Amino acid sequence: MSTRAVNFLHKWISNNIPETVGANIISVAELTQQLFADAKAIGIDSTEIEEEIGSVYEVIFDATVHREAGVAD
Repeated sequence: MSTRAVNFLHKWISNNIPETVGANIISVAELTQQLFADAKAIGIDSTEIEEEIGSVYEVIFDATVHREAGVAD
């Protein structure tokens, strides 16, 4: 994964996953779609993000679970 994709992913997650969001299928799917739309808007392709990490959905799911548990950030 490129450095810019890694930086984008980390920054996006920290700025866009609200502390009140629950780790449910619908919210995670919506957040995943939004992440890809935001990345595309600045010229980052989804494959560039997913090259090394696999599923962005799983990364966002994990981030919401950890945020709910109070261990994110």
